[in-house]
Amino acid sequence: MAISANTLFLLTLACSTTIHICNAQINITFTAVLIFGDSTMDTGNNNYVNTLFKGNHTPYGQDFPGKVPTGRFSDGKLVPDMVASLLKIKETVPPFLDPNIPDNELKTGVTFASAASGYDDLTTVISRAIPVSKQPEMFKKYIERLKGVVGEQEAMRIVNGALVVVSSGTNDFCFNFYDVPSRRFEFSSNGYQDFLLKKVEDLLKKLYDLGGRTMVIAGLPPMGCLPIQMTTRFELPGIFRVCLEDQNSDAQSYNSKLEKLLPQIQNSLPGSKILYGDIYTPLEDMINNPEKYGFVETKRGCCGTGLFESALLCNSLTPVCENASQYVFWDSIHPTEAAYRVLVKYLEKDLLAKIHNSVGENN
Repeated sequence: MAISANTLFLLTLACSTTIHICNAQINITFTAVLIFGDSTMDTGNNNYVNTLFKGNHTPYGQDFPGKVPTGRFSDGKLVPDMVASLLKIKETVPPFLDPNIPDNELKTGVTFASAASGYDDLTTVISRAIPVSKQPEMFKKYIERLKGVVGEQEAMRIVNGALVVVSSGTNDFCFNFYDVPSRRFEFSSNGYQDFLLKKVEDLLKKLYDLGGRTMVIAGLPPMGCLPIQMTTRFELPGIFRVCLEDQNSDAQSYNSKLEKLLPQIQNSLPGSKILYGDIYTPLEDMINNPEKYGFVETKRGCCGTGLFESALLCNSLTPVCENASQYVFWDSIHPTEAAYRVLVKYLEKDLLAKIHNSVGENN
């Protein structure tokens, strides 16, 4: 599991928000949100992809406005929706592949993310999702369509002024290194981390070339605490469930490298601001200290047994828990809306001041 603007733009093109951090007001203006990554960022693109990894059926979406499954892999809203709402841009972020997306929605941003994807193209060979490396091609199509709506100059102002968020990498490790160890024949854990980080660097340069300027790149979550990962490790998964420290250690190592790499990439891309989004710390705290946040269950999902259900295995015939807001995980992989809200609150405090500073520096 797994995250732009460096200038102020005309009010007709931008939406403003005042955020209170440490009793100080921070005014940040963004034109749009542009999202890349995996299922944590996919609000419905996979509905239009020939893949089994879809979340457009019940009980997904049971707590979403209207109680409808939209393709979001959760009971309700995802991080892109919450970030857009926090920034007073809009309440939900549509998937770019939706054929009925109105022109007005294009002006404030979309998501290009695809569930079951990753930085490593091998990740999508089986899932048939859209690899992160191909998502910039969708971004290009978005820009061309946007130009047709508002004109070339205005389109590039929107793109340059958007908050770009990228979150991926968990599927790469789970699909290719842990559960189906195809990449483990080629790489050590450190070697695979470096392989993925090169993919991240290539992606950010592509997004920059297309006009992205302020980008937030999420690190990895505590992968060893995902219910599905605990299930695959233990012979008696319903009885003995603890986080897998080796997988969590890999995530921490990757995150440390990513956090050090991003300033180097930023320095190579004039006018950019590239920030690390820490999702490991808040998720780990929710799991270790659930009572702080009102959670009662951290080791299994709300859907079904919570041990292995996700996508097709979490369906209309699958029983669900009584109150999803008391669970950190909705299914065996994905957090609940309640957990995502805690995560976004943490990121708000951690990142908005840094983004604000970058706006001042680049003006």
